[in-house]
Amino acid sequence: MIMCDMIMKKVIFVTEFIFLLFSLLFVGCGRIDEPVPEDESILPVTFSIDIPDALSQGESDLKSIDEIDTLPGHLMYRYLTNFIKVGETAAEYAENIIEVISTYQIDKPMILSYESEDKRVKNLEVIENSEFEGVTWEFQMTITDADSEGNDDGGIGMQFFWNQDPVKGIAIVKPANIERINNKHKKDVMYRIDYSEGGEFGYDRHMIVYADSLPMLPASAKNYAMKTLKMFVGEKGNIVDLFGNSLNPDAFFFTKDVGIGYNWAFVASGNEIEDIGVVEVGLPKNDLNESSRAILLDTFAMRKVLTHALHVSKPNMPPDVVNKQLANTEAPGYFDSYGFVQAGIRPDEKYAEYAKIDVRLKDLCPYNPREIRDLNIYFKAD
Repeated sequence: MIMCDMIMKKVIFVTEFIFLLFSLLFVGCGRIDEPVPEDESILPVTFSIDIPDALSQGESDLKSIDEIDTLPGHLMYRYLTNFIKVGETAAEYAENIIEVISTYQIDKPMILSYESEDKRVKNLEVIENSEFEGVTWEFQMTITDADSEGNDDGGIGMQFFWNQDPVKGIAIVKPANIERINNKHKKDVMYRIDYSEGGEFGYDRHMIVYADSLPMLPASAKNYAMKTLKMFVGEKGNIVDLFGNSLNPDAFFFTKDVGIGYNWAFVASGNEIEDIGVVEVGLPKNDLNESSRAILLDTFAMRKVLTHALHVSKPNMPPDVVNKQLANTEAPGYFDSYGFVQAGIRPDEKYAEYAKIDVRLKDLCPYNPREIRDLNIYFKAD
């Protein structure tokens, strides 16, 4: 049985790196008796945005397509909340590395070494006025695995570029070079988080999360495992808006033949206080070169794509059976803290609160699916 918890093995859970906070030791640089005061550290305190639990769920009883005869909407929508959880956890992972490193006196440019939980020496360097992607950043921090610095990737575990006021930066992470033991099955995984508190796009703060080369289940296990993700998250007061796409190369619907796969193209909005969320999903093919919201979320609306796939698979199926097979696949899908609620119609409970967020979806648009297919996360070259 292919369960969702297997899919979620690709996720780097927060608990995997909490141990870092207690295990990093200086090698040849002396111990730090007292952490640098928060107001003297040059590292930012926050570098991620919390997504309402209604939209970011890591536990489920989702099954593979091999084990179900229907594709009800609650299943399809719940896959998306798992994909969102992957992105949120990637951002938390980068933020926690920064938090760990801040326990050392990072108050100026410096070079130091420490021993990580994997008993390997990591080298850390902080420099000023570093250029990356056409922008000169106030600081750059690079962490490398000392014994891997001769590898093609330079042994880089993290490159972090940032400005202090307002906080804005780019964190690029390769977990296998940060801590090798717990990330040995993630040797090619890379994350990138672009974060800003500068008020761009009309939000108080926002982040763009990229994840690539996520571990895939064996090709023989027909499932919806995600390989690549790009997701925007914007926070304005208690409201969090999201949009993005996932690359799911082994996904298929009813026909059981794996081709180029599908793209979960989505927009979503949530209320952090009420812990509710609303989602709209399109299912274009991964090679679609299109940025139009109308095409991504209407032409390739989840209900339309699944209906077409079902008709191809079983062309003589009666309409009432089709409707039963595709229950709750209408747009949008509504969620609360317990998970999926219903689709197409606002729930009576918290009706007014849902009304304030579902109207926001029309102003949001996913990325071009081909852009996600061709996504490349890279470190700054020397």
